[in-house]
Amino acid sequence: MPDPLCLLFDCDGTLVDSEPLLAEVMAKYLNQAGLPFQPDDYMKAFRGARFASIVSHLEREHGALDEAVRQHIETSMRQEMYERMADELEPIAGVPEALDALGSLPRCVASNGPETKIRRALDSTGLRGFFGDHIYSAYTVGSWKPAPGLFLHAGRDMGFDPADCIVIDDAQVGVRAALAAGMRVVHINRFADLEPTPAGAIGIRDMRELPGVIDRLMPALAVGNL
Repeated sequence: MPDPLCLLFDCDGTLVDSEPLLAEVMAKYLNQAGLPFQPDDYMKAFRGARFASIVSHLEREHGALDEAVRQHIETSMRQEMYERMADELEPIAGVPEALDALGSLPRCVASNGPETKIRRALDSTGLRGFFGDHIYSAYTVGSWKPAPGLFLHAGRDMGFDPADCIVIDDAQVGVRAALAAGMRVVHINRFADLEPTPAGAIGIRDMRELPGVIDRLMPALAVGNL
C-alpha cells in the first residue's frame, strides 16, 4: 500500500527555536543600516516573512537603502546567524519526540529560508536524520510564502497531490500558503494571543499534540481518496 499522505514542515519556529535569535541578529543589522527595528517587531508582525519583504516594508516608512548597503546587511546577517546557530540553536520542545512518533510517513522541510540555513538548522539540532535531503527552499524554488508555490513544488516533488499533503507551520504566512495550495494545515500556534489560527486550519499549541492530529486526519484522507 502506498503511503497515504506526506508531511511538509516549516523550519524556523516550527522545528527549531531560531526566531528569537533571528530577530536579534536582524535588528542589529537593520539598525546599522538606519532602519529602525526591534526584535519584538519581528515576533509581533513579521514572523516567517522573507527578509527582502521586511526590508521593503521598512524602506517605505524610513527611506530606501543603497543596493550595496542592502546586500551587505543581508550577507552579514546570514553569516552571523550561520555561525551562532551551531552553538545556540535548539529544537522546539517536543519536536524530536513528535517526529519519532510519526514513524516512516514521508516528510520534508519547506522553508522561506535559504537552503544553507535550513541544513545548518537541522544539523545543529540533530533533526537532519528525520528528513535526509528532502529539503525545499523558497530561494531555490523561486516562490515565497504566503504564495503557494513552495508547498506545491515540494508536494509534487515528493510524489503527492495537494489533497494528500499536510503542512505543519507556526506562522500565518505559512498557513495561508498551505491553504492556497489546497493542502491540509496544522498551525503550531505558540503565540495564540498574537496570531489567531486562520479558518480552515487546525490549531494546536504544542508539537507533542501533532501525532494525534495526524492519526485523526489519516482516515479522513483515505475516505476522500476512495
